[in-house]
Amino acid sequence: MKYGEKEIQDFNINNSENFWPNEHKKNYTIHIELPEFMCLCPRSGYPDFAKITLSYEPDELVIELKALKLYINSFMYRHISHENSANEIYDALFTKLKPKSMQLKADFNPRGNVHTVIEIDSTKS
Repeated sequence: MKYGEKEIQDFNINNSENFWPNEHKKNYTIHIELPEFMCLCPRSGYPDFAKITLSYEPDELVIELKALKLYINSFMYRHISHENSANEIYDALFTKLKPKSMQLKADFNPRGNVHTVIEIDSTKS
């Protein structure tokens, strides 16, 4: 196993070093695009690809970007549905960051003539 594969496989998003103190008290939004998300279909095992867009207004913490990259890459060998992957990412980040607001969009590439987009927004009930 190569060092990058091991780093991804062993990665734990819940480790405290993955989150840094927010040094700015003003309101601002962080926008992050992750265009190479990959997971495996839980039924067929075929790869699913998506562009993940994350926007959040930080409160006390921000996520370290390499940690986010490793977390997103940790899905590449997991058999997980579009809905479950988007909700798991949102829940893990929202729980740890406790942001003022957060939006996540998972725009999956079409497969079998089906295009799926999942949007989760903390400002909507």
